[in-house]
Amino acid sequence: MARIAGIDLPKNKRGEIGLTYIYGIGRSTAQRILDKAGISYDKKVNEWNDTELTSIRNIITEEIRVEGALRSETQMNIKRLLDIACYRGLRHRKGLPVRGQRTKTNSRTRKGKRKTVAGKKKVAKK
Repeated sequence: MARIAGIDLPKNKRGEIGLTYIYGIGRSTAQRILDKAGISYDKKVNEWNDTELTSIRNIITEEIRVEGALRSETQMNIKRLLDIACYRGLRHRKGLPVRGQRTKTNSRTRKGKRKTVAGKKKVAKK
């Protein structure tokens, strides 16, 4: 069982895919880590020996911010935007898209489930 940065990596996946299970590591970062450690991308996680696992662990702890530290940094950045009340901070506060997307349609992920607003009632003719 390969355990890096508090995450159990899947045994039967290729190395570059397995490392992406760690928050803050994508495909290109995983490839860079494996290059530095001198391990093939195609080598499965369960085929890594102890020295390879140790070298990967050392590279990640020394050079890359992952998991809890990265999450807390992201939250601090958002909090800073909220505190200075810039446009992006206001969008975060209102729960609307931050990066310029349209909101008339779409943006349901940020806005949440639809809240129906009642229409105008028709006036009865006499």
